Amino acid sequence: MKLLFAASEAHPLIKTGGLGDVAGALPRALLEAGLDVKLVLPNYAGAAERLKGARAIAEFPVHGRAAPARLIEGRMPGSRLPVWLVDAPEFFAREGHPYVAPNGQDWPDNAQRFAWFARAVVELAQDRAGLGWRADLVHANDWQTGLVPALLSLEPDRPATLFTIHNLAYQGLFDAGMLHALDLPPEWWSMHALEFHGRLSFIKGGLVFADWLSTVSPTYAREITTPEFGCGLEGLLAARSDRLSGILNGVDYRVWNPARDPYLPAHYNRKSLEGKAACKAALQKEMGLPRKPDVPLFAHIGRLVEQKGVDLILECLSLFRRNRMQLVVLGSGDPALESALRAARAGFPRRIGIHIGYDEGLAHRIEAGADAFLMPSRFEPCGLNQLYSLRYATPPIVHRTGGLADTVVDADDVHIADRTATGFVFDEPTPAALRTAWRRALKLYRQPRLWRRIQKTGMRQDFSWQRSAGEYIALYRRLLALRSGV
Repeated sequence: MKLLFAASEAHPLIKTGGLGDVAGALPRALLEAGLDVKLVLPNYAGAAERLKGARAIAEFPVHGRAAPARLIEGRMPGSRLPVWLVDAPEFFAREGHPYVAPNGQDWPDNAQRFAWFARAVVELAQDRAGLGWRADLVHANDWQTGLVPALLSLEPDRPATLFTIHNLAYQGLFDAGMLHALDLPPEWWSMHALEFHGRLSFIKGGLVFADWLSTVSPTYAREITTPEFGCGLEGLLAARSDRLSGILNGVDYRVWNPARDPYLPAHYNRKSLEGKAACKAALQKEMGLPRKPDVPLFAHIGRLVEQKGVDLILECLSLFRRNRMQLVVLGSGDPALESALRAARAGFPRRIGIHIGYDEGLAHRIEAGADAFLMPSRFEPCGLNQLYSLRYATPPIVHRTGGLADTVVDADDVHIADRTATGFVFDEPTPAALRTAWRRALKLYRQPRLWRRIQKTGMRQDFSWQRSAGEYIALYRRLLALRSGV
């Protein structure tokens, strides 16, 4: 099976969020399972330098740009995974964020950039770059590649297409005139194609035209067919629900493994958690907090936006007046939330540590050093930090939504008794509900035997990419059978 996996980011070449983790890990797992996989990305500034053995292998014309596209091939660091970087310097050779300009606004030519990239993906899939490799299936991801299934639908002989929704809230919406500017078929200006409330929607290119849709957890697949989570697209998604699957994201346990994580000051595993205490002490020191082994240390890592619920955490700071506890936060985003976190730190300088920004090593050390992980997202398509937390013996406290509902088992009386509890789950995204779950965690933390049982149960869970890859391969085979009429 020849699979072209198209994405706008992939760790460790370029990453802004969960899509980068998925695109860096899932194709690798598919390759190891025996598929002939090519990962195709834009050639952002510095990406080629991070590849192993990067070299230009082809030039080919792509509609929307006078100069031909140059194709660079290499291997993903630490892997045999072939990576194709499509080079167009005026579109992608920019330092910094791949979607956002230094002024904090989206790049003004994002429509042109990613429409051109989608056309380049089509040329590669159809073997019009002269490489002697033609895709059986194209797996496109999120709005940046939403036009790929749409453009492939115009081809008389095309590969099967799968479109994965990583976060429906990001839709790639542009002014109506962009349909003509991008030379897209005029008949696509329809509510049944790419028009969305008077704007051009890139994500609808995938939602309408792909042979099959998937998203990153079974619960989120159901949620997005409802008005609460459908972002205005619930009618379309409900209509296509017979071709919508939810497959959980995975974790690369070669990267996220407390037994040999190079970012940690000490290591531990399910048989012996002794090293976790050393990680906690080191984290307290790094974040400027008193080194107190008996004080529960809570953590949050994420984008500081309304979706992630950091405001709910801030609303619960009254807990610090009545309980001995600490909190560390790593993230960046909404300036108002950043300011609120700084104010919280000023109010509790010996209880709260914050790091505004992102630091991969610190993220690992927080997962290892914290006693419990706060993830009160209002919605969460899959979530990865709760999966990391489970493996790092850091029970997560989560809102029952999306992938959080699918991956964390609440420590209620029933699940404690049958030894399946892995964390703490609350039902409503409100400060009161989070506060209740947080108190339950504090109470159970004071019962070391039960707490240790929950930690070890979480560490036993298998959310590997090998498991996810097996589900994707089964779906790919189903798609190919549908395309061939079998």
